[in-house]
Amino acid sequence: MGKDAFEITLNIVKMILIFLVMVQLVPVLVWAERRVSGFMQNRFGPNRIGPLGLMQLLADAVKFLFKEPFFPAKGVAAMYHAAPVMALIPGALALAAIPLSSAVIVEPFQWLGREFGPYTFLAQGYDFGVGIVMVLGISSLGAYSLLMAGWGSSNKYSLLGAVRASAQMISYELALGLSLVGILMIYGTFSFQEMINQQLGQALHFNALGKEVVISWLPNWGIFYNPLGALIFFCATFAESNRLPFDLPEAEGELVAGFHTEYGGFALLMFYIGEYGHMMVASALVTVFYLGGYTMPFYEITPAYVQQAWFGGMHPNWASLLTGVVFALVMLVKVMLLLWVFIWVRWTLPRFRYDHLMDLGWKTMLPWALFNTILTAAWIAFSWR
Repeated sequence: MGKDAFEITLNIVKMILIFLVMVQLVPVLVWAERRVSGFMQNRFGPNRIGPLGLMQLLADAVKFLFKEPFFPAKGVAAMYHAAPVMALIPGALALAAIPLSSAVIVEPFQWLGREFGPYTFLAQGYDFGVGIVMVLGISSLGAYSLLMAGWGSSNKYSLLGAVRASAQMISYELALGLSLVGILMIYGTFSFQEMINQQLGQALHFNALGKEVVISWLPNWGIFYNPLGALIFFCATFAESNRLPFDLPEAEGELVAGFHTEYGGFALLMFYIGEYGHMMVASALVTVFYLGGYTMPFYEITPAYVQQAWFGGMHPNWASLLTGVVFALVMLVKVMLLLWVFIWVRWTLPRFRYDHLMDLGWKTMLPWALFNTILTAAWIAFSWR
């Protein structure tokens, strides 16, 4: 956590801020989803409360917070009440493991008659060096919250939704994990930061059959080294976050509301935050693996360059902080674009039938993910240097 009280305090504040960013982005995404759906269906969407309906978010929050809580007569209290909390935790912990910007380097300084520093504050809650293993392990715990909600509600529709959710997550986690093997072989590391560093550069360059190939009009991003793996991974994240066309655990046309049929008020809101949290984690992972992370395309603009060229006249500590803000905004733009794709797909594609959903996971995505792994390994063995 740190070597003194100052560093420990700031690291704790940093983790709280990352959690608050996730929570505060949820109302924005809900507003964007309702506005986009209204636009795509030729209607207005929220437009009455506040400019562009922005205050509708506050009205919805008040409604959720002040609804009367209830408990099913035959429910299992421990599971019923723990499920919403369990839905919120995996997304928050997984997002905290992903680097959201460049590190802030604080040089030694005097304060209250004492000398503090130097410090290096990473733009992530924690870094174990094996980031993707940590994130995949934590994210998979989200299935337990749905199972707990389904069993604890003692409702047949909730239980069916929970069973669907567990089968769906297990099926698509295989394709999701296997799709990452190719890009991990290319990077040769589990560290998120090293993956981002390897995507720096002005142009795409690689070796093919002993010859160096340079494509100046493409950025040096992982998606161009492993496009098939990127496509499979991004599709699998829809199933992992229970988003259309993979939202069979909810399926209001068949299961009323699925695993959260018996929930309302603040508990239901926690399920929503957990779902959007998984969407943010998925978008951040796609950004780190395939879109250069927080780096800028086409230019060799490193954190050191930005700090010296853009903020060179300022104190180094402030320059490092502003540099972190710049790269955090770059990361935010990429993540928000991917989140917009999540919203766009929801109002474009119809829901799968359940047998088609399982066939897609086991008979299509899993074999293609295996093929992508073999193809990438062969390319590395014969062409990559």
